[in-house]
Amino acid sequence: MKKSTNTTKLKATTFLASLLISFAALAQKKEIPLWDKIPDEIQSKEYVEKIDYNKDGIAEGVRKVTVPTLTPYFADPEKSNGSAVIICPGGAYGMLAINKEGFKVAEWLNSIGIHAFVLKYRLPSDLIMKNKTIGPLQDAQEALRMVRRNASKWKINPNKIGIMGFSAGGHLASTLSTHYDDKIYTPSDTTSAKPNFSILIYPVISTQEGITHQGSKDNLLGKNPDRALVDSYSNEKQVNATTPKAFLVHATDDKAVPVENSINYYLALKKEKVAAEMHLYENGGHGFGLGVKGTNTFWPKTCEKWLTANNYTLQPDAYVFTYFKGNGEDGLHLAYSEDGYKWNTLKNDTSFLTPEVGKDKLMRDPCVIKGGDGLYHMVWTVSWTDKGIGYASSKDLIHWSKQEFIPVMMHEEKTRNTWAPEITYDEKSKNYMIYWASTIDGKFPETKSEEEKGYNHRIYYTTTKDFKKFSKTKLLYDPGFNVIDASIVKQDKQYVMYLKDETRNPVQKNLKVAYSKNLTGPYSKASEPITEKYWAEGPTAVKIDNSWVVYFDKYTEKKYGAVKETAKGWEDISEQISFPIGTRHGTVIKVSATELNTLKKESGNN
Repeated sequence: MKKSTNTTKLKATTFLASLLISFAALAQKKEIPLWDKIPDEIQSKEYVEKIDYNKDGIAEGVRKVTVPTLTPYFADPEKSNGSAVIICPGGAYGMLAINKEGFKVAEWLNSIGIHAFVLKYRLPSDLIMKNKTIGPLQDAQEALRMVRRNASKWKINPNKIGIMGFSAGGHLASTLSTHYDDKIYTPSDTTSAKPNFSILIYPVISTQEGITHQGSKDNLLGKNPDRALVDSYSNEKQVNATTPKAFLVHATDDKAVPVENSINYYLALKKEKVAAEMHLYENGGHGFGLGVKGTNTFWPKTCEKWLTANNYTLQPDAYVFTYFKGNGEDGLHLAYSEDGYKWNTLKNDTSFLTPEVGKDKLMRDPCVIKGGDGLYHMVWTVSWTDKGIGYASSKDLIHWSKQEFIPVMMHEEKTRNTWAPEITYDEKSKNYMIYWASTIDGKFPETKSEEEKGYNHRIYYTTTKDFKKFSKTKLLYDPGFNVIDASIVKQDKQYVMYLKDETRNPVQKNLKVAYSKNLTGPYSKASEPITEKYWAEGPTAVKIDNSWVVYFDKYTEKKYGAVKETAKGWEDISEQISFPIGTRHGTVIKVSATELNTLKKESGNN
């Protein structure tokens, strides 16, 4: 008897825990009621919302919806351009596949920078609606209006709000796209219910015999609807020139909703000259959600490309490479890349800026960064034997300020050179640190080598806030060997210096790494080489797809190389990259897609 009681208590405890998990799962999703007063509502005690949970306590399906809601999923503001999508889960107008075709889809949209709203719409029922055929459309119209009304509050672009639907949810999405102006209730204001675009995944489009999904049609229109109602909700027949652009996905072997639903809608859009893109897969059946196997698993990536092409996602950063050619006499050259691997010249590989300052009026080793003031700041080597460097600034990398000569080593009479200057910006102090390699005759005799014509460099630096006043030049880094071509970037909470070991005997000529908690040092002992047996110089680093990539000049081989930091160490990826022929010692900078497009246009690359 005691054992039975304990078992009963255990079952009750387990049930209660499961129930609490379910409620917790729902509580984490903040649902917003669509209506203060649901239009044309009929009260029914017999009609109670039911949620189907999976074993993890997550709502998988919803039936008998009585209170329609929107569940917002806001994307990271830094990754968003304000686009939003309202998601209509499918379920034949008899239930809502709220997780697979709702919450999971919202999370995917967030991952590509799009705000998402899962619509829990009322399912057609004579028990709670005076006209069950218009109930779901009322909810869809109000959902679109609600998001648009709150666009400013939610940081959404009111002209970039789309509707997305799966299966019967696709019918609702296409119905909104073709019936957004239908007067089916009295809205509280004049906010438009028209979506700017639609995404339709294995959608029910038509209610015509032989092509429709019969269960969806029966639930929405009833068993014996009249011809006018059937034609009205056959959305391929309702397309006109004002219908929003669409992206469609369907599997050819869909036995539930024939592929002709998507095909006919696409053809109707095409006839009206409305922009549309359709992807038909050989297999996948029906209800594959974000993709389960086969080629249909790629539709989200294809959809992302469509969204990007239509400016509904924040376009990813691009990259610009600043470099010189020959001896640097013709000045600044620029190349661009959208992936960091394939690089193309700008302005047909001609100069953007002709050098005017310094003893030899050269522009070698051009280093450009974007500063805290929004300007691009550039320093460069002006001569083989001068005691200063060149400086100029620009808003757009095209139009540059008057060139200036900064005499950073004039105070050292025995300075032989100032080579390969670079800039790093310290966000904390709002200072710029300019640093370079110089040989001062008589210093560091222990590492002097006649094989290098007596050059024996160390890294020196100065700081400035405005490029007008500069701190006293100081020694930045003495690693105990002839060092040149330092390039410093901030990685997490430390500064990382990539540098060239210039030692000739025994030969090094490779790249190494040193670390510091502060931009101005002190820096650690140099690491083992991160490059291989070839001679490398002019390192420049950038983070691409969460991995640091260091580019460098394989100067004896007259081509560029690169290494990528991995969990196992540095991987040589030189064979994966391509740079313009003749590229010499440059630096890489990230630019926005907009900046690159402007640069390409001004350079005649479009």
